[in-house]
Amino acid sequence: MNLLFDLDGTLTDPFVGITNCIRHALISLGRQAPEPEALRWCIGPPLKKSFLSLLGTDDDELAETALAKYRERFASTGMFENAVYPSIPHALAELREAGHTLYVATSKPVVYADQIIDHFGLRPFFSNVYGSELNGKRTDKTELIAYVMAREACGSSATIMIGDREHDMIGAKKNGITGIGALWGFGSPEELRDAGAVHCIESPLQIKEVCCE
Repeated sequence: MNLLFDLDGTLTDPFVGITNCIRHALISLGRQAPEPEALRWCIGPPLKKSFLSLLGTDDDELAETALAKYRERFASTGMFENAVYPSIPHALAELREAGHTLYVATSKPVVYADQIIDHFGLRPFFSNVYGSELNGKRTDKTELIAYVMAREACGSSATIMIGDREHDMIGAKKNGITGIGALWGFGSPEELRDAGAVHCIESPLQIKEVCCE
């Protein structure tokens, strides 16, 4: 089975780094920065869209400026204000040993995703890491999953997407593959099921049993 893993909220908990960087961007633009907990909803969706909402604007240029300010801090500090979920390495090792092929499929720019995967020692578990480009290409999860499946020749009946937000499940459904909702992340059971999750699981250690059904 080909297993596609989201990064933020599925492999790692990036709450501190992402919220700190969003606050940095807003303050740099002279805006009020919400408290970190009020920014929890921003983890998962493409950040540019989140900035449009946070800034209360449809000004694409302003959102791009906010994104650049975010990346100033994220590239040096924010990406490492992060932690691998405790049972992830064990779960990934079990899945590899069972013969599954694992990929990262994140809307985060691949230049950052690669560094995060290497920093936390997760590279040996994955055959490849896929993400978006800094210009915004492939931030949409449906487009990204289609790209991964085409590049890796993954058949829809032999591919599963594991993620914690609705975008992961919508992308899976639109590409004709099974979506598994990761309840240890940032999405609610209702969000994930409404978006098409076939299963919702409480622990990464349950992935293996779901894949073998």
